[in-house]
Amino acid sequence: MSKINDNELASRLRESISRILKVMKREVKHDEQLSLTERSAVSLISRSPQILPSELARIEQVSYQAMSQIINKLFNLGLIQKTFSETDKRKVFISVTPKGQEFIKLKRNKTSEWLAKSISEKCTEKEKTTLALAAEIIAKLVE
Repeated sequence: MSKINDNELASRLRESISRILKVMKREVKHDEQLSLTERSAVSLISRSPQILPSELARIEQVSYQAMSQIINKLFNLGLIQKTFSETDKRKVFISVTPKGQEFIKLKRNKTSEWLAKSISEKCTEKEKTTLALAAEIIAKLVE
C-alpha cells in the first residue's frame, strides 16, 4: 500500500468540505440577511456563556473592527446582548439572546435534516460507518 500524500489529501478534503458547505448553504435557506461569518459568530457566542469581542475576532480570524460591525448587526437584530463587566467597564461580554438561541436551533435543525436525508438517500451502511469515523477525525483536526 502506498503512502498517502498529505498535500494531496488536504487538497481533496478542502475541496470536498467546501463543496458540501456550498450545497448546504444553497439547499438550506434559513436566513439570507446574515453572512456565513455572522451565522458562525452567533453559533460561537451561543457556546460560551459570555465571550469578549476580541476572543470572538480571534476565533473567527477577522479583525477587531470587522467583528465590532458583526456584533453591532447581531445586536440590532436582537440575536445577542452586551453586558458590561462589573470589574472593568471597558470590557463588554457578548451572549446570545433567546431569539438568538431559537435562530441557531432552527438553522441547525434544517441543516441536520438536509444532511441526514442526503446521507440516507446516497450512502450505504458501510459508507455511513466510514462517515462516522471521518467526522471524528475532522473534529480532531480542528481541536
